[in-house]
Amino acid sequence: MSEPTIVLVHGAFADATGSWDGVTRLLLGRGHRVVTVANPLRGLHHDADYLRTTLATTPGPIVLVGHSYGGAVITQAATEAENVSALVYVAAFAPDQDESAGELDRRFGGVAQEVTTARPLPGADEADPDGPPRVELSIDPARFHDVFAPDTTAADAALLAVNQRPLALAAMLEPAGAPAWKRHPVHYAIATEDRMIPVAGQRFMAGRMNANVVEVPTGHLAMLGAPEAIARLITTATGH
Repeated sequence: MSEPTIVLVHGAFADATGSWDGVTRLLLGRGHRVVTVANPLRGLHHDADYLRTTLATTPGPIVLVGHSYGGAVITQAATEAENVSALVYVAAFAPDQDESAGELDRRFGGVAQEVTTARPLPGADEADPDGPPRVELSIDPARFHDVFAPDTTAADAALLAVNQRPLALAAMLEPAGAPAWKRHPVHYAIATEDRMIPVAGQRFMAGRMNANVVEVPTGHLAMLGAPEAIARLITTATGH
């Protein structure tokens, strides 16, 4: 088996650098090939299509890793990517068919609706009245440290809050198609101190996927709170 390429996908309210730098540094230091993807955060199927263009031009096999909303994206993108060998979820949404990330968030008492603010997108006045509002969401900077990045310093959390990338509301509301986790080996890192995606929800999603699970005592940005544990799980998924 050839050496896998690890593809890292960030979630909402984040970017590839702020999310994955620590883990990427560890993986590169161990000789792994790593690609980080700038997740557009515009819509579940749009984002999955964008990710597929990266997967199609990346040497396989691929270990595909998603954090938070990025988990929903990898769940969709890998259904048509024959070069994906394993999926890794890090404190992430893993919807089944016809579920949305927003539905899972509400089901388990997530706080996304409480801590985000909305602003209109271009064309909001002409939006389809039967479709989702054309708005994008950002986490209130005053809440960012507490709910999203509690494992960082206040100064680092403030920087992450300033640099956060907003998520189109449509991305949270779009129902998923057939999930890739039904056809690939799955690994899941549960963040036991997560204040964004409740631990009960993470355990439910990991359990129904029959995932290989590790639990890390971190908040939502588990890659920052426990980079060694996350890098080790990803390495396990590569089979090396």
